[in-house]
Amino acid sequence: MSAKKILHFLDGAENYMAQILLVFFVCILFSQIFLRVAFNYVVTWSEEISRFSFVWFVFFGASYAARLGAHNRVTVQFKLLPKAFEKVLLLLSDMVWIAFNIIMIKESIIVIQDLAKYKYHSPALGLSMEYVYYIFPISFTLMTIRIIQVNYMKYVLKMELEDVDKVAPEEYAELIAKEQGE
Repeated sequence: MSAKKILHFLDGAENYMAQILLVFFVCILFSQIFLRVAFNYVVTWSEEISRFSFVWFVFFGASYAARLGAHNRVTVQFKLLPKAFEKVLLLLSDMVWIAFNIIMIKESIIVIQDLAKYKYHSPALGLSMEYVYYIFPISFTLMTIRIIQVNYMKYVLKMELEDVDKVAPEEYAELIAKEQGE
């Protein structure tokens, strides 16, 4: 499988996973509220599983945002510099971000290994917390891949990435499709 196909698959996987998790935890919370108000019945595990799915949603969303180049960052100070220097500093800041991600991957794997060795289960579900914590190495690995991908697109392929805040969602879907076709 080519790198282009893998990245295309990741685009869809991150996007759909985030959407599924969002719908899932909203439905669980809505059901819990409805059951509590209408029938005075509490599902003990619902808040816990919605919390876990929300955490997974946030981290898949963060990875997808890295692909879109949509992470918040302070860049106003770079606008005062020459364009070439601005690019170097942005690239340097992304390298620092990648270094941070690598540290997070390494440390989260250590935590997961400890959770596997010294079992800790969630109170309501009885789920081993190591499974909940798997999102950390997964998402930070995906973010690292996406940071590299975006920089490759900007600096090697010389693609001009659109500001996601200035593009309508349907237009952005077309832009993503166009990028993948090139």
